[in-house]
Amino acid sequence: MKKIAAWLMTGSVLLGACSSAEEPVKEKEETTAPAKEPAAEETGPVLDASYFNEVEEIEGIQVIQNPENTLVLVNKEFALPSEYTPPDLVRPNVTYSFGDQDIEKSYMRKEAAGALEELFAGAKENGLFLFAVSGYRSYDRQQEILAAGAAASNEAKALESIAPPGMSEHQSGLAMDISSESNGFELNQDFESTEEGQWLKEHAHEYGFILRYPKGKEDITRYVYEPWHFRYVGKKAATEIKENEWTLEEYFDNVKPAE
Repeated sequence: MKKIAAWLMTGSVLLGACSSAEEPVKEKEETTAPAKEPAAEETGPVLDASYFNEVEEIEGIQVIQNPENTLVLVNKEFALPSEYTPPDLVRPNVTYSFGDQDIEKSYMRKEAAGALEELFAGAKENGLFLFAVSGYRSYDRQQEILAAGAAASNEAKALESIAPPGMSEHQSGLAMDISSESNGFELNQDFESTEEGQWLKEHAHEYGFILRYPKGKEDITRYVYEPWHFRYVGKKAATEIKENEWTLEEYFDNVKPAE
């Protein structure tokens, strides 16, 4: 009986071992990682559609049909109508390089004029005195300036810094050339090294203005660097342009019309 019991015990152990060995090994449970959400699409500035140029091709020129748009893009591709004169031109209450003469170039559109007054006041609070040199310019006047520039050198050279008539921001009434007494009231690249020029470069956007033809962007603007030429676009657009180091052309390359 003892032998039988021993055998039974041994068999029980063997059976136990076999049972354990023959049990199917549980496969490792597969865990599925939660699907990653698609990366949010980068969104650029959004702008009401009314701020984009509406153009009509006339004799091979893209002529702007909504010139009173304060964000109008005027350059060597898009021209203002030859007969266009802003209906709301006023004379800003600022200091001028030519004194109190009430002449064409002392005017700007009303909204831009108010912003220019604030810009000059802001500079004055910082101990700097700015002088307005040239604002609104008619189509006919632009023709005269280009003709004079071409006569002084040649037309190709003149067009590096002088806009063809209709393609000048000055006709929009939204631009102002600015200088300082420290720069002899001149419009030249030396203005960038003056305290006034440096302050404008860093702070103009706070008042809705942009440095329209910046250094290093000549291939985009198609004009030489002009540290004196400031264009009103409003504070929101000016801040976006400043923060991204864009030109106005690049701004419209990135901005999206509001849906």
